Amino acid sequence: AFAFCQESGLDRELKETVIRERILDTASSSRKTFTDPLASPTGFPFKVIQIAGSLSEQREYESRERRCDLGYLRQPVEGNDGSMVYRCPAEPVNDYLRKGGLVEDTRERRCLCNALMANVNLAQVNAGHVELPLLTAGDDMLVLRQFFALGSKTYHAADVVRTILGSQAV
Repeated sequence: AFAFCQESGLDRELKETVIRERILDTASSSRKTFTDPLASPTGFPFKVIQIAGSLSEQREYESRERRCDLGYLRQPVEGNDGSMVYRCPAEPVNDYLRKGGLVEDTRERRCLCNALMANVNLAQVNAGHVELPLLTAGDDMLVLRQFFALGSKTYHAADVVRTILGSQAV
């Protein structure tokens, strides 16, 4: 609920797109969220919001050059020579294999580090390519409608808190 409020750090255009296409427009709301068991390099399934021009689209994922340059989700493992190495299934496949990883672990893995930074308007630019966002959320985006005042296209964090607390004032 807080991710799409006025005060959140989510990119304004991305937030407005989600509100317009997934929350307020009932016709578009059917293209909701997809539980992707492979997207995250951590191995946890993510509920990915399907948005045009994001890494939720297969063609966008396939056109992105694999890299792991932020490394927030890299895991420490013992390298082939006994040293400590850090690897991520979303990094270039040959790099991952060289560090003792299995090729099947790299299938469909998206770089969440770069995508999440793009979500908050801090996208990196690599060789002229701007990193794309990848939004995650729960299954039922439509419950967010309760935070919007009649006719409004935005809501505030206080609206969420007020709703959570019920009739108590915020």
